[in-house]
Amino acid sequence: MYTFEYTITDPIGIHARPAGKLAKEAAKHTSKVWICKGDKRAEARRLISIMSLGVKTGETVRVEVEGADESEAGAQIEAFFQSNL
Repeated sequence: MYTFEYTITDPIGIHARPAGKLAKEAAKHTSKVWICKGDKRAEARRLISIMSLGVKTGETVRVEVEGADESEAGAQIEAFFQSNL
């Protein structure tokens, strides 16, 4: 399993536009991608699931990637977070 933590720097947090882009990025891979905040866990392919976490600026999330292409997918998802969130 590929995991990383990221502190959100976007002034609005994870809002609809980047959440939609994140869902599309996660859907490109065969591995499952989850975003975890506290005790909540959301599948990254589902926009509504991501939005339900209510992640604000300055909060840290943990991202878990598991599957056949987890190393590649995890690296690309981590790069997405750094560029967009």
